[in-house]
Amino acid sequence: MEHVTEHTKEISPIHTSDSEDYSDDHPDEHPDSLELARINTYRLQQRATVGSTRGPEPRQEWLPMGAGKEYPPSLPDPEKYVVEFDGADDPLHPWNWSILRRSILVTILCYCTFATAFTSAVFSAAVSAVSQEYHVGREVSTLGVTLYVLGFAAGPTIWAPASELIGRRWPLSIGLFGCGIFTIASATGKDIQTIMISRFFAGLFAASPVSLVPAVFADLFSAAHRGVVMSIFCMAVFIGPFAAPFVGGFIATSPLGWRWTMYISAIMVFLAFVLVLLFLDESYAPVILVRKAAVLRRQTRNWGIHAKQDEVEVDIKELVRNNFTRPLSMLITEPILLLISLYISFVYGLIYALLGAYPVVFDDVYGMSAGVGGLAFIGLILGELVGGVFILCLQGSYKRKLAANGGKPIPEWRLPAAVVGAVAFAIGMFWFGWTGYSNKIHWMAPTAAGILIGFGILCIFLQCFNYIVDCYPTLAASTIAANTILRSAVGCVFPLFSRQMMVNLGVQWAGTLLGCIAAIMIPMPVAFMIFGPWIRQRSKLAASPARDMEKTCNA
Repeated sequence: MEHVTEHTKEISPIHTSDSEDYSDDHPDEHPDSLELARINTYRLQQRATVGSTRGPEPRQEWLPMGAGKEYPPSLPDPEKYVVEFDGADDPLHPWNWSILRRSILVTILCYCTFATAFTSAVFSAAVSAVSQEYHVGREVSTLGVTLYVLGFAAGPTIWAPASELIGRRWPLSIGLFGCGIFTIASATGKDIQTIMISRFFAGLFAASPVSLVPAVFADLFSAAHRGVVMSIFCMAVFIGPFAAPFVGGFIATSPLGWRWTMYISAIMVFLAFVLVLLFLDESYAPVILVRKAAVLRRQTRNWGIHAKQDEVEVDIKELVRNNFTRPLSMLITEPILLLISLYISFVYGLIYALLGAYPVVFDDVYGMSAGVGGLAFIGLILGELVGGVFILCLQGSYKRKLAANGGKPIPEWRLPAAVVGAVAFAIGMFWFGWTGYSNKIHWMAPTAAGILIGFGILCIFLQCFNYIVDCYPTLAASTIAANTILRSAVGCVFPLFSRQMMVNLGVQWAGTLLGCIAAIMIPMPVAFMIFGPWIRQRSKLAASPARDMEKTCNA
């Protein structure tokens, strides 16, 4: 089951378990049997993330049965009372739902992600109006973007364990509802403090779809098909912030005023909430089996029937260790995770830095209005779409490599596309800086630079993200928590200085500085392509071919 579990965790921000148990006991299983193992409840319930199943306590500590009753005898074989899926074709398992049903769910989930990502950046269009209304500097009003992104850093530590305990549907619903409520609070705030606090909590709740949607995709699709939907998901994540400036710009400069940027965002988020509440089916297999067990108990009147998830008890120490302590420890001790996360953080931060940089070029240099100048972000959106198509075109080659290697992924297979994206990203930054500093150069030139920048952002982010998860397949939850914390902490700072950097250094030199940083980082994915296997072999936590071979031989 090892390779199946690794791919399951490849895109899930919360899956981590003792996934090697099955493969160690069954090293010669056919791949079809390995796929069947994916539906085993014991492996699915991910107890290492959310809690533990404890043995019975000493008899003297038991509560009395009451009414003078003796304790009943133990079940003869508790495993016989545990419900499972009925083979690989069980219609209850999400992988066997119709393609139409799953496609509708993917559309709803991608819209949820787009709506929350849009809400994160749309406030950038209101920065000037908020500064004027509340008599504060642009840096203070820009905190409306920064604090929302900071909420992304804290949110996954709440929503990820919650989804492992109660399933995906309710954390998604609560997160979207909370984001909508606090976005309305931002729109109606009477002072700057209320607006900023509301923006932080809106981001905290908005982290729910950003962190849980990949997990739902893991529930719905096998590894062979998951890459396609993950590419669509990443495009939704990045297109949202790039679509927000021109939509928000037209709203903020219209008679509606800046508050309607928040009202419209809230409407979008509440629509996502209604869609999830009404149409999203629970996809988390352990919770599906809990419901199956409940139906069987009613039908048979046998109260011993249960699902493995019913045995889970929340272990606070494990929660804290897996969601706080271990991620920080891994950042310090694992060079692969630290360096790649820093690279991803730089790219992620630049997404929000461009919210301040583009107005300097297209509003100040070219004299466009906020709405018209925001249309330049369409170049970045086109770049994201091209990058997504490029990644999708590589899926066939990746599948062939996977099949030839017995279903076991090699993390370095992810990196060639990241190298292409890194080169395109650096070129795009130089292009943007040296064509956007003067209105004597046609505005289409810096706009076209956005195509390369957007292409590079998607290729770097998606492939490097998958790379670090492939490197730590059994610690995917901690890996992604570490990456999310660092990425959001770094990314939330960029909007605070991007405009000042463009104004004080000049567009050409600020673009040159960012381009040089991007160029310096190009060798990073190249170095990991060459030395990655060597580094992983010497790491205690990373997956390595030599260690896997040793485990197979021992088994």
